[in-house]
Amino acid sequence: MDTTALLVTGKLALVVTPVLLVLCLPLAYWLAMSNFRGKQYVEAACNLPMVLPPTVLGFGMLMLMSPGSPMGDAWQALTGTTLPFSFIGLVLGSLIYSLPFGVLPMRAAFEKIDRGIIEAGRCQGMTAVQTFIHIILPNAMGGITASAALIFAHTVGEFGVALMIGGSIPGETRVASIAIFEHTETLDYGAAGLLSFILMIVSYAALLFIGKQGGHTAFSRRTTARHPNPTETHEVRPCRQS
Repeated sequence: MDTTALLVTGKLALVVTPVLLVLCLPLAYWLAMSNFRGKQYVEAACNLPMVLPPTVLGFGMLMLMSPGSPMGDAWQALTGTTLPFSFIGLVLGSLIYSLPFGVLPMRAAFEKIDRGIIEAGRCQGMTAVQTFIHIILPNAMGGITASAALIFAHTVGEFGVALMIGGSIPGETRVASIAIFEHTETLDYGAAGLLSFILMIVSYAALLFIGKQGGHTAFSRRTTARHPNPTETHEVRPCRQS
């Protein structure tokens, strides 16, 4: 079994998933809670990696990171290395490639939150930060965990972007999907089949996890506006007008 390719794949997914969650959380919240001119253009840009052919996205990222581009030159000046065909370059490409799978579930979770409990929290003296931590995040936790599972599974299965940006350097950028392709080219169907089965199990487990999260909300919508225990339910009363 090609354990090196599996280790690179696991390492890539474990790096990309938390980084993308941190990046997507404020973006998804902003898109869910704000109305501004040009919002549809931001939404389209976030969703673009989901519909672009992976080779097109990979080629664009390759040109963006190559020496001679502002990004590539800046990175080379700082580190003395190049981004293309490196693990860091592969991580950057994967962040863009899996962006929609981080934003969309979290945005949907934020949009489903009852605005009444948010307003009730503010009426009871909670700051914006306290409201976000004690009310909004617990009620959106189902979407956040679904995003994490989707990002992980999508990163594990990427091929076109990984091949264009990272190539096939064993122990560095040769992920499981590329190993499957190479084993198939050399007619080593046993190795290709084993790796394919492992990736299928990972994807299936991610879908089961997402289905479990969708079966119930992580916390009831009628969570209290008080803190520190957002899982208790209380009647939400409107603010009194002075």
